[in-house]
Amino acid sequence: MKTTLRSIAATAILFSGVSLALAANPMVGGAEMYPDKNIVENAVNSADHTTLVAAVKAAGLVDTLSGEGPFTVFAPTNEAFAALPEGTVDTLLKPESKDQLTKVLTCHVVAADAMSDAIRKMVDDDGGKHPVKTVGGCMLNVTYKGDQIMIEDETGAIAHVTIADVDQSNGVIHVIDKVLLPKG
Repeated sequence: MKTTLRSIAATAILFSGVSLALAANPMVGGAEMYPDKNIVENAVNSADHTTLVAAVKAAGLVDTLSGEGPFTVFAPTNEAFAALPEGTVDTLLKPESKDQLTKVLTCHVVAADAMSDAIRKMVDDDGGKHPVKTVGGCMLNVTYKGDQIMIEDETGAIAHVTIADVDQSNGVIHVIDKVLLPKG
């Protein structure tokens, strides 16, 4: 009886460790991402998202993205912002550009909690391309090839998801390699 109880306990401990390992979020920007923290609480810890965090603060979107959600955020890295034409980020961060900055940032946010498996299913259900309307009113087109999810913005530029399924208490973050822009 003692042996059986020990075996059951050992098996339970083994499987609980496996489920915790499977549930762990990927590291982003060298930082742990905690599923019990919201999008802003996690993003501020990522060394790869300092420009995004500064932009969210400048646009006054901290309270929104800390709110209940659910949100899916396509989060461009610092490198993605640096790839914009010279001076673009500095101009967007000026107080007089707040409306334009807000538009750009909200084109990265969808009012849903969409993990990558759900995104791929939506793409499959729509025959290979799924249109997505963002909180900012932008229309994105999502596709995938293999495990690589791609998002086309209104200018025709394609962003690739480089880190998917970063679970948050109010949604999910998918790290992307390009800033999504609204048309004209």
